Amino acid sequence: MKILMISRATLFSSPGGDTTQVVETARHLRVLGVEVDIKLSDQRIAYKKYDLLHFFNIDRPNDILLHMRRSKKPFVVSTVFVDYGELERYFRKGFLRLCTKVFSPDQLEYLKVLARAFLNGEKLRSLEYFFRGHRSSVQQVVRKTAMLLPNSKSEYQRLVDSYKESQRYKIIPNAIRKELFGQAPPNYKKEGLLCVGRIESRKNQLNLIRAVKKTKYKLKLVGIPAPNHIEYFNSCKREANEQIEFLGRISEEDLLKEYQAAKVHILASWFETTGLSSLEAAAQGCQLVISRKGDTEEYFQGDAFYCEPDDVNSIAKAIEEAYKEPFNNCLRSRIMKEYTWEITAKMTLEAYQQVLREQE
Repeated sequence: MKILMISRATLFSSPGGDTTQVVETARHLRVLGVEVDIKLSDQRIAYKKYDLLHFFNIDRPNDILLHMRRSKKPFVVSTVFVDYGELERYFRKGFLRLCTKVFSPDQLEYLKVLARAFLNGEKLRSLEYFFRGHRSSVQQVVRKTAMLLPNSKSEYQRLVDSYKESQRYKIIPNAIRKELFGQAPPNYKKEGLLCVGRIESRKNQLNLIRAVKKTKYKLKLVGIPAPNHIEYFNSCKREANEQIEFLGRISEEDLLKEYQAAKVHILASWFETTGLSSLEAAAQGCQLVISRKGDTEEYFQGDAFYCEPDDVNSIAKAIEEAYKEPFNNCLRSRIMKEYTWEITAKMTLEAYQQVLREQE
């Protein structure tokens, strides 16, 4: 079996949770004996070598349609379906805020793709996308795929609710690197706050900083700004005081040490399909503060402290509550049983096998 994974052109230049999902899924599939190549959506591809294509990020149909048509191969899609609607309404100002009221989320996404093509020189890879528009393009991908691979049931349902198209699916959960983050957490006293993630408006570090300033604790921020969020990063630095430390990008070994040292990990995001850093932090004995926006409750259930991303007092209160409580080891046990990349790879392979059996 030879599989080709195709994802966004910026997968490695601007890494995110989907980068980890692609790389770790491929790595563990290879352990299972599957031949896997990873290509970016703007690269030339010899499709004939592959039995099946695996796309990521269904909200980027411009990256999918061209390869889908050219290859004529069966394909599956890891949806990674994020809803930016509330975030857009909250952060946009002036003319851009007016646009969020005039245009639908799909129309806005279409305009952003065109803007990146004409202003930033990014290729409009599919003329079909240009003529279809964003919404119809997503619907076409859903109709034509052999199977959808969402990270959770709630993600799949959100996609169906948004696009009124259903399709066969198999839930493939996000996960942790067991060999790194699965080792037993330390038994020494853990202190302080930690937030791991790209610094961008969706991750909501600015409101987190404001909330931490209402507490007595210190916060370490791990991550670099997303390419289009430099001004947001600068706002975070201006808001920060001596309680806040920016660590930038650090090695995996140093990240493990930060998880092991921190008492509470916070991801007060406007939207998360999972929050990979929340899984990693919980595996290392951190209490979790997260928002309910997205699919987090399906993973963390009652083993986390929840906050509202637009309410600084809500974030501060959740931090205080989490800090006082001892760590509940039930969550860590569940992560080790259900959310490792070894498990994810086996489930992904089952999906591939089912699709390819039907092609015979």
